[in-house]
Amino acid sequence: MYQLNKMAVVGAGTMGHGIAQVLAMAGMEVVLVDKEAQALMLAHQKISSNLKKACNLGKISPQLESAALERLRISEDMQAIRDADLIIEAVPEILELKKEVLKYVDQLAKPEAILATNTSSLSVDEIAHSTSRPQQVIGLHFFNPVHIMKLLEIIVTKQTSPDVLTCARTFASLIGKTSIVVHNSPGFATSRLGICFALEAMRMLEEGVASVEDIDTAMMLGYGHPMGPLKLTDLVGLDVRLAIAESLTTNLKNAAFAPPAILRTMVSEGKLGQKSGQGFYNWQEKKSPRATQLNESHT
Repeated sequence: MYQLNKMAVVGAGTMGHGIAQVLAMAGMEVVLVDKEAQALMLAHQKISSNLKKACNLGKISPQLESAALERLRISEDMQAIRDADLIIEAVPEILELKKEVLKYVDQLAKPEAILATNTSSLSVDEIAHSTSRPQQVIGLHFFNPVHIMKLLEIIVTKQTSPDVLTCARTFASLIGKTSIVVHNSPGFATSRLGICFALEAMRMLEEGVASVEDIDTAMMLGYGHPMGPLKLTDLVGLDVRLAIAESLTTNLKNAAFAPPAILRTMVSEGKLGQKSGQGFYNWQEKKSPRATQLNESHT
């Protein structure tokens, strides 16, 4: 029977530190590993800030705030993952990088450890086969912001052990997530559906159909979406959306997933969304984000 006591997260970026925070809040010991000291420092600061804000708003107790921070460790040394029961890689959405990282993790992890990838669109099967234990590899697709979003998409391959799937579903419950199970397929369920809305919204913006805010409002009030596709793209990251779109275009051989020119241009200009301060919205302003104008030069 697999254990779920000690956790490790590899990669201290937006998703990595978000996952680590949720695990610590759920009562699990977790080590967040990254080779960059600066990334670890910023991740720890962000987690501390999130917990403090939640405490000030009365969403968690001061006791939980301090306990979660006590359960969290950060390390630049990959050796820190050796005793983890579950290791989740959360490195950038690049297939070869994820395969390389999980291959190295496989060499360090104890034999009974479960290895997970947080990919949002890449082949879990390919990633799993970079290890010596593909039956113990599973996809755990978290959503940003991790401490708020309730869904955990679990991706299984033909080789994933039934016991590992059972453990993954138990894990989802323990951290307060609702899980869905999807068989390995390009884009899985959520990315494949979500990217369609996002790319079409971008094409509408290029064509001058409506403003950023009005396109987003249409989906929120017309279809009950909690957030519009362009604002969500800013939160996910335009570079992440671009990588997903390119991957799906190639793997599904479907032009509907081809990235619009506006997306490529904005990424090349460093306008990646909230993390860069500018995307379809201006995240640097304290007031409500300014919508991109219809005559945006990116078109």
